[in-house]
Amino acid sequence: MTSEVDDLIAALRDGSLTLEEVAQRFRERSWPRTAPPRPTNYLELAEAAMQDPPPNVPGSFDDVVAAYDRGEITHAQYRTLVEAVADAIGRKDQRKT
Repeated sequence: MTSEVDDLIAALRDGSLTLEEVAQRFRERSWPRTAPPRPTNYLELAEAAMQDPPPNVPGSFDDVVAAYDRGEITHAQYRTLVEAVADAIGRKDQRKT
């Protein structure tokens, strides 16, 4: 099973979409949050340290990191996509305030 993010990265790899086209789609989409809430006290911090990391969330930034780790995208491509995701998340956060 693949996500929209996996499909866009595959299109980048096979040349059917350019890096800028993929980055633009990344800027336009909604990105699910994957990190648990930050601990607010020492006990929560200690509990969080003992837990396994959360599983990857399909369709999230986790897919971009996994593609980079597998060598499917270059460092330059990864950097461009990271900036696009940050733009999308930043705009989402601005709309909330």
